[in-house]
Order: sequence, then C-alpha cells, then structure tokens
Amino acid sequence: MFPHPMRRPISLKIFSVTSALLVLMVVVTWLSVLNFRQLNNQVRALSDYYLPLEQQVASVEILIRQQMVHMERLLAGMAAADPDPEHQARESDAFDHRGINADQIVDSSLRLLGRAQAAQDIELDRVTLARMELHLPDVQTARQRFHATFRRFQIEAEEGNPRSAGFAREALLAAKDAVDAEIQKAIDVLNKLTRDTAAQAKAEEARATRLNWIITAIATALGLIFAAVVTRSLVEPVKRLVRGTRAVEGGDLEVEIHVKTSDELATLADAFNHMVVGLREKERIKETFGKYIDPRIVRGLLENRLPAEGGEGHVMTVFFSDLAGFTRTCEGLTPDAAVRFLNRYFSLMAEVVRARQGIIDKYIGDSVMAYWGPPFTDEASHAELCCQAALEQLAALETFRASLPDLLGVRHGLPEVDVRMGISTGEVTVGNIGSETAKGYTVIGDTVNLASRLEQANKLYGTRILVSEATRRMAGGEGLVFREIDSLTVVGRTETTRIFELMGRRGELAAGQAEGAARFEAGLERYRARDWDAAEAAFRECLAAIPGDGPGTVFLERIAAFRAVPPEAGWDGAWVALSK
Repeated sequence: MFPHPMRRPISLKIFSVTSALLVLMVVVTWLSVLNFRQLNNQVRALSDYYLPLEQQVASVEILIRQQMVHMERLLAGMAAADPDPEHQARESDAFDHRGINADQIVDSSLRLLGRAQAAQDIELDRVTLARMELHLPDVQTARQRFHATFRRFQIEAEEGNPRSAGFAREALLAAKDAVDAEIQKAIDVLNKLTRDTAAQAKAEEARATRLNWIITAIATALGLIFAAVVTRSLVEPVKRLVRGTRAVEGGDLEVEIHVKTSDELATLADAFNHMVVGLREKERIKETFGKYIDPRIVRGLLENRLPAEGGEGHVMTVFFSDLAGFTRTCEGLTPDAAVRFLNRYFSLMAEVVRARQGIIDKYIGDSVMAYWGPPFTDEASHAELCCQAALEQLAALETFRASLPDLLGVRHGLPEVDVRMGISTGEVTVGNIGSETAKGYTVIGDTVNLASRLEQANKLYGTRILVSEATRRMAGGEGLVFREIDSLTVVGRTETTRIFELMGRRGELAAGQAEGAARFEAGLERYRARDWDAAEAAFRECLAAIPGDGPGTVFLERIAAFRAVPPEAGWDGAWVALSK
C-alpha cells in the first residue's frame, strides 16, 4: 500500500514541533543550570559551612550552660552542712570536662572557618566569617576566664576567707555575664548569616520557578497548536481509537472499532480489535481460574512475569492454620452444613490473607496454607504482613462464630470454633511443581515443613500462634508483641529452633498479658539454667498475671517431671517433640 498523501505533512509538523520543543528544552536547561548553580552555591554555603558552624557554636553554648549548672551544684554542695565529697568530686570533674569540650569545639569551629576562607570554589560571606574568627577566640577567652574565676572563688571559699570569697564571687558573676555576652554575639552573627543566605537561596529558587513556569506556558501553547494540527489531520479515526482505548481502560472489553480508511489507521484499528479479543480471553481465564488459584499467579503466568518452568529460591514467610477439633465438629454436622461451614470460614480467612498481600497456596481439609514473599510482597515486610494477617484472622474468627446460627440454622449446640497457626520464615523454592499433566504454583522446603510443625506444636503449649525465630527477627518491630516459648526440635528436623508466641499488637494486649509474658521469659531463663525453684516461682507469677496460660502450665509440669528425673548432663534446655 502506498503512503497516504497526508502522512508527510503530518510527519513534518510533528518533526517541526518536536524540534522546537527540543530547542526550548535546551534553553530551559541552560537557564535552569545558571539559576540552580547560584542556588546550589547558597545551599552549599549553608550545608558545608554556615549550619555546621551554627551547630558547633550552639554546642559550645550548651556546654557552657551545662558547666554553669555544675558550678551551681558545686556551690550548693559547698553551702551544705554536710557536703558529699564524692558528689562534689563528680561535679567538679564534670565542670572541667564540659569546659574542655567547649574549648575543643571552639578550636574545631576555628579550623572550619579557616577551611571556609581558603575555599575558592564557592562564594561565601567572607567578611562575616572574618568577624566570626574574631568572636570565637573571645568566647573561648571569656569561658576560660570564667573557669579560672570559679576555681579561685572555690579556693577562697574552702580556705574560709569570707571577704576574699565575696570579691571572688563578684568576679565570678561578672565572668559569667561576660561569657553570656560573647556567646550571644557569636550566635547573633551566625543567625543573621544563615537567615541572609537562606533568603538569597529562596530568592534564587523563586526566580528559577518563575522562569520554568514561563517556559512551560510557551511549551503548552506550542503543544496546543500541535494538538490542533494533528486533530485536523487524523480526525474521526483517532477519536474512535481514543474512545475505544478509554472503554477498555474502564473495563469494557466488548468494544470494537470500525475504521473505513485504507491507511495505517485501519491497520492500527485491526490490531486494537485483536488486542481486545485477546484481553477478553485472558479475563475469562483469570475469572475462571481466579477461584482456584490466586489471581496474581494467574496474571503473572499469563503475562510471563512468573516462570512457567523450574523454580526460584527466595526468602519467604509460610503460614499454616488448622481448625482445632474440626473432625469432632464435623461429626455433628450434615455434609451440606459442613461444606457451608468450611466455605464461609475459608472465605473470611482468604479475605484477610489477600488484603495483607498474601497468597493462598491450598486448602487441606480444614487447614489453610499461605505464603508471603517476592514477587508478590516486598522482601523486607513479608514476615510482618503475615503476622498482621494472623492476628486479623483471629479477629475474623469472632465474626465467623457470630454467623454460625444463621449459617447452620441452629441456635443451640453450636460447635466450638478455634484455630491454631504456625508461621516460619526462611529460604524456600517457589515455582510450578507437579507432573506433566497437573502442576501447581507453590513453595517447598524445610521452611514449609517448620511452619506446619509449629502449627501442630500449638497443641503442645496451649497457644494459638507460634512463629519461628527468623519470623520474630524479621517482623519484630515496634508494633507487634512476641514472647519466647521454648527451644524446640520438631518432628522431621534435627536442628533446634527457638519458637515464639505472637501475642498481639502493642497497646492492644489484655490486662496482665505484658507482665505475664515478662514473668514467663524470666522463668524460661531460669528453667534453662536448671534453677527449678526460681523457674517455678516465675511461671506461677505468669499464671497469676495470665490465668490459665498454656505455656506456663506446661513448664510447671515439666519442672515437676525434671525434679523427679533430672535431665541428662549437657542438656541445653531444648525440648524434642515426639509427635506431630
């Protein structure tokens, strides 16, 4: 097909407007460089010299104020009927130390002033800096005179000469006032210097901003002219494409564009229509399989962002949960009621997991397996997200219990519903795993096994959420509260793992839980040291703060057993789980 006769003028207009915009961009860049070079000079002056100098002088003032505080304490001690020699000695040493630090910072400030005066690559207010070079030695001299005057007064007072001590005290007050005056002069000079420099920087910034707005207005005008030219050239076909694109963006995948021209726009319209057909097919696939597999996995596989073959190693957080006593619960339910029970329960749990960016891996009977980690979750936050989801699932469990009468159609004899959860963080292999005819995108590895064993270990300790040490370390910020439960060797592993209970969010714990957790951890420390009496006392204090606490009860039983049959030599406090 021969080129459309209108393409060349449109191409020429596009090229012309683009060239004009490029020239304009070069001009803007050049003018911006000039303006921002001056702005950068002011900012450098502030950051490299003025503000550090102001901070150092402020530190000198603080140290001198602290020295005066120590002086007042010494004077108060001298006036006491029975002065404490050790206290007086400490205050005297602190008085001297603050003075030495102040002199050192003044020396450092003078060196900084010297570097500023020698700097040739930056414009500075060298007149004001020269004034500071005169003020700072005066500050140092006044401080040293104040220091020496106080020591003279101290000597006169200790020798018991009231007249001399009175003269020395007057001289001391005068020296103190002189220090205040000199430090205030330096601070005033520096404050004016930083204010003036900041004002100049602000003016430079305003000038650069005005210039950029002017150039932006010109570019906008040229852009409008360009849009008018292109609109007149393309007219209805482009409008149809825009309307179709907006319809697809809004979720309408039934749109179809008809273009009657025989140029590239017709080809573009055909490509657009084929794209919409492909999108419709993908949406149908995602809608169908999203009920069985997390939509993010389906989307990633369809868009080739996840490997279709093989696996990858990642540090991830794996979650297992299980309904306590579900087998016994099912015995009292009809098959239809059991299905409604599980569907409602899984729906609530899945909503929480997905809201916290987790992936539901599978449902195993009444158990849920999920995981958090790349590429679905940020590498630094997946452990905390999983822990937050676990706490929110416990809260959702209350909603589930409240819905049971309507769900099962009974008001009495409702099943008791509780859940146990295990969380582990570590290296896993993630990818499409299975046979040639049936595969699943899942995670495997020792971390998965540990999470499953921790969920089961809740039965051993009477807890609801147990996490591994790696999870505690990664998620243990300020917002979550954990307590160490034990060092445990789970079934299927030879390595001992420190395990922790996720108790809740900080500030939301029930009364006594924080104190009980602290008592429990103190008891655990004494338990590992075989100090049975101290351990028993701590665990009983834990039970007093948290009545019925499962771990506290378990360890009291262990202590009773170890008193009867002490552990072997070399016992490190670890417990070996003999069953799942």
